[in-house]
Amino acid sequence: MKALLTGACCALAFAGLGGVAQAAGISGDVVKIGVLNDQSGVYSDATGPGSTLAAQMAVEEFGGKVLGAPIEIVVADHQNKADIAAGIANRWIDDEGVDAITDLPNSSAMLAVQEIMRNKKRILLESGGGSSDFTGTHCSPYGFHWTYDTYSLAKVTGSAITKEGSKKWFNVVVDYAFGEALNRDLTKAVVESGGEVIGEVKHPISNADFSSYLLQAQGSGADVIGLLNAGGDTTTAVKQAAEFGITQAGQKLAGLLVFVNTIKALGLDTAQGLQFTAAFYWDLNDETRAWSQKFYDRHGAMPSFIQAGVYSAVLHYLKAIEAAGTDDADAVADMMRKTPVNDMFAKNGKIRADGRMVHEMYLMEVKKPSEASDNEWDLMKLVRAVPGEEAFRPLNEGGCPLVK
Repeated sequence: MKALLTGACCALAFAGLGGVAQAAGISGDVVKIGVLNDQSGVYSDATGPGSTLAAQMAVEEFGGKVLGAPIEIVVADHQNKADIAAGIANRWIDDEGVDAITDLPNSSAMLAVQEIMRNKKRILLESGGGSSDFTGTHCSPYGFHWTYDTYSLAKVTGSAITKEGSKKWFNVVVDYAFGEALNRDLTKAVVESGGEVIGEVKHPISNADFSSYLLQAQGSGADVIGLLNAGGDTTTAVKQAAEFGITQAGQKLAGLLVFVNTIKALGLDTAQGLQFTAAFYWDLNDETRAWSQKFYDRHGAMPSFIQAGVYSAVLHYLKAIEAAGTDDADAVADMMRKTPVNDMFAKNGKIRADGRMVHEMYLMEVKKPSEASDNEWDLMKLVRAVPGEEAFRPLNEGGCPLVK
């Protein structure tokens, strides 16, 4: 899959399935789904080509066509820039007839595309981006937040660690919309659990040197250093924290957005004991293991929870088109909300009026080397399954205009 994309954009047609003239209820006689994400940068391991594969797997499982029309996937790299993401989304809709866009890591890019999809009445299946504002003040009738958000990360991880007795936090925050929302939501969760955030420092995305930020956090007297970033930034920060001996000196590290790929890159010696919130783990049950093995056989790595979420969202979208008898965005969005989500990612997931898909979240802990098996991806253990109603923000607290 990593050899699939050599440029900024490509299309994956499901040949042998199409050529259907005047497919009933389908605009343009084809359903086009755009995978828009980071194909080569700081978030590419957790999204990137793996998310493209996950979308393909959903299409293949569905049979490659819906209501007699072929399903086509197009792919582009937004380079973690909101203006590039917006330009691609506009071109896809105006010139290429794209019906839905999925993945979209980077909250600034996500929120920019949310407005485009609202105005042009196209479905946005959000898996990669995290800002809880997506289903708050920026909510849309056509926007669905599938996998996680900053509120759930903060609520599950922040509350658990604070209630264990680590009351004082110092946050190292990536400086864009995701970090801002996560810092806000984490501060709320920590304070409500009896703790306090005694300091914070911001860093640019794709940062190579965290030494000054970590030294500031180390000298703050905080019990916990919260890493409010993701992907390569989290990997770099944890590695450099280990070099400074931060955890050996008694402070805790809390990764707020951590993926299986991150732990694999760090290794158990460095990451052991780290607690964080996940929306999915490949080794949760027989169903997740079976799907993840199929993914691994084609990708060479186990899926991140973002990639698993892309699969689930695309599959649910296609089911909704079939049930509605059309790819009209209003009819499909209505059907998506009416229909529970049941697949290997979520059981009895429910989509609320604000677009939030509510499902179980998981408090995970990285294993000690002595606890792991011979499987190189046996990296973490489940601490607690958290019901969706507890993990996600209450419907009436987000400020979404769609909520009556």
